[in-house]
Amino acid sequence: MGCHGSKENKSNAEFSSAYGSGTRSGSGSQNTVQPPPTTTVAQAQTSPPPKPQRPSEVVASAPKPNLSPTQNARAVQKPDTTILGKPFEDIKKYYTLGKELGRGQFGVTYLCTENATGMTYACKSILKRKLVSKADREDMKREIHIMQHLSGQNNIVEFKGAYEDRMSVHLVMELCAGGELFDRIIAQGHYSERAAASLCRAIVNVVHICHFMGVLHRDLKPENFLLSSKDDDATLKATDFGLSVFIEEGKVYHDMVGSAYYVAPEVLRRSYGKEIDIWSAGVILYILLSGVPPFWAETEKGIFNAILEGELDFVSEPWPSISDSAKDLVRKMLTQDPKKRITSAQVLEHPWMREGGEASDKPIDSAVLSRMKQFRAMNKLKKLALKVIAENLSEEEIKGLKAMFANMDTDNSGTITYEELKTGLARIGSTLSEAEVKQLMDAADVDGNGSIDYLEFISATMHRHRLERDEHLYKAFQYFDKDNSGYITRDELETAMTQHGMGDEATIKEIISEVDTDNDGRINYEEFCAMMRSGMPQQGGTANPLIG
Repeated sequence: MGCHGSKENKSNAEFSSAYGSGTRSGSGSQNTVQPPPTTTVAQAQTSPPPKPQRPSEVVASAPKPNLSPTQNARAVQKPDTTILGKPFEDIKKYYTLGKELGRGQFGVTYLCTENATGMTYACKSILKRKLVSKADREDMKREIHIMQHLSGQNNIVEFKGAYEDRMSVHLVMELCAGGELFDRIIAQGHYSERAAASLCRAIVNVVHICHFMGVLHRDLKPENFLLSSKDDDATLKATDFGLSVFIEEGKVYHDMVGSAYYVAPEVLRRSYGKEIDIWSAGVILYILLSGVPPFWAETEKGIFNAILEGELDFVSEPWPSISDSAKDLVRKMLTQDPKKRITSAQVLEHPWMREGGEASDKPIDSAVLSRMKQFRAMNKLKKLALKVIAENLSEEEIKGLKAMFANMDTDNSGTITYEELKTGLARIGSTLSEAEVKQLMDAADVDGNGSIDYLEFISATMHRHRLERDEHLYKAFQYFDKDNSGYITRDELETAMTQHGMGDEATIKEIISEVDTDNDGRINYEEFCAMMRSGMPQQGGTANPLIG
């Protein structure tokens, strides 16, 4: 089935924040668009791609792309201020909101049922008090405008409508109950170049549609794609357009946006165009074939340097057994010069990418799936462990940081909001853009509640070599090992991570599986230290200006 309305009440624990963090939305019509034709991933796009239907409105008249993060949960929007420019409506007249599916920094996604039909959808609700400035509200309207503009196309989530009441804006869209891309690959357990080509074809088809219809996505990554259902032939859907903008003819973009692993070199140089989306898709393809990103290091600065150097590893396993045709496509998608980079139409016409083309059905080395699981799970445990370590640092080790936190926390609430972080960074001479400050906020905010507490601030700003001393690692290990048995059990891990809103079953299972190298079902101290000191890249985002 397609991933629009469904009468099936499926489990959606794997939703996480794939529908977007709720930062932007808004242009306001609630007309129901026609659902796209049911299309499987394998059918997602053949070559040459059919031209998408272009709506009658002129793209150039769309809201100008003025990115501004939306934060400061304590700044209150006037309740009677309209964002969508139309009378308030009670969404409960049309939909019944059900269980929570996922929670992001700016909104909560719920299962909702259409009262008239009994069909189920996803509803992303954003509190208006989190939309602080005019730019924030324009960002929201632009995201809705883009979703309306693209809705009905293959491999793009169907947008049902936007509703606004006195306190919130609600976005209703199709329910994609099949989980995230990597989760599906790992769960299936069998994998080939042909399967990777099918998935990549769907992703590049999204790029092709966006560019044809005048949209620059700017944040392509696996987390922004969901499967329409749990069926084997489910459609892969792009669900988050929060950083997308309408392309303006001749405009060069300068905002540094996106996630560290997937960002193109020209974004780091702050001069780019639509070619960046192909680069990001190329990074995803590299991961689909090898299980790890092509450019990584222990720090974000290291990741960025690797991206700028652009050296691709086709020597390490499993690359010697990957076809030359697949490697040729990866090279062309990850070409440093954007003018020489392959286009979306050319990708879809590549011999390896075409349906029934050169991609082999021979199974890829099972180690690829293991690396993919590690890439998926490790960062969550590391992030929580670093916060625990921060709690146990001495006054000497954190000298200066306490004063910096106090100076930024201007209302003495014990937490730093986005606005406080932005103002505080400006005072110490930072020249980060608003989008970069937003990325720093995301990286530091472990529990995703929209603000940074003292321990999150310390763990985000301390030098890694201090945090990884033996005595600190042991204290962090003891935090998880509640019964002092010398092992972190599944129950202990689940308890600790649930307390921080990170305890979904799939994540815990992956962490145990990957960290527990002796396969006894628990994590000992040596395994914990190996995980914390591994070179597996950390969570993406902008370089941290607070770290020397």
